Amino acid sequence: GFWHKKIYPHQMWLDGLYMQGPFYARYAKEFGTREDWNDLLSQLVLVESHTRDPRTGLLYHAWDESHRQLWANQLSGCSPHIWGRAMGWYCMALVDVLDYLPTGVEFEYWRVRLVDIAVSLSRAVRGVQDKDSSLWFQILDQGGRERNYLESSASAMFVYFLFKSVNKDYLTSEESPLALEAATAGYHSLVQHMVSRDESGDLHLDSICSVAGLGGTPYRDGSFDYYVGEPVVRDDFKGIGPFILASLEAEGIGTELSSRTMLSI
Repeated sequence: GFWHKKIYPHQMWLDGLYMQGPFYARYAKEFGTREDWNDLLSQLVLVESHTRDPRTGLLYHAWDESHRQLWANQLSGCSPHIWGRAMGWYCMALVDVLDYLPTGVEFEYWRVRLVDIAVSLSRAVRGVQDKDSSLWFQILDQGGRERNYLESSASAMFVYFLFKSVNKDYLTSEESPLALEAATAGYHSLVQHMVSRDESGDLHLDSICSVAGLGGTPYRDGSFDYYVGEPVVRDDFKGIGPFILASLEAEGIGTELSSRTMLSI
């Protein structure tokens, strides 16, 4: 698999799949070869298979193939926690790569594999959506834990992923209406609770985790305290971008959904 960065050897991070995946897919469609596609698509399948939690279907932030990092589980190599935005990046990468995947029979195996992953992730994401707010937490599977908080960028990413999966007809007939319901509720909640308008009339998006990672200097241990201790900011592009994309997908579902919701601010 692709190392996350040269300074992080033997490590695959979910966020890295969005850093290179859609760009590589567009390159492969325009200029690449079958080998490029196999290279790219195998990354998505490989990291999902190693980071998936068998109990919840959620994906851990990262996987250390060498099992040498202090944050790595000695049996699985996975990081300790399921960080919302990391999984959000992966979900976005998955549906964006599918945009470019050729339709020929030689790519049918990969299409089936990626769509199967999309269905699995849709179920997993819905399973940890907060019932009260319809948003998602910084640490996805520990919603009731003290200091955990509802985080806007991950919530926007999941809304985008769910809406787009419905729009592109990637989900099963059973899963699609459930995903649409979850995405619609999440989108409305983002607008109602995380978007605000200041005295000048400008809109802002709140409750965005500024940044999170693993290892490095000073060393980031992937603990719960680490993830919830990173700064929470307003209007970070890692939240604004996914929110805009989610709004566009909402328009694809029905033109009144996003416009009516935004007018309610």
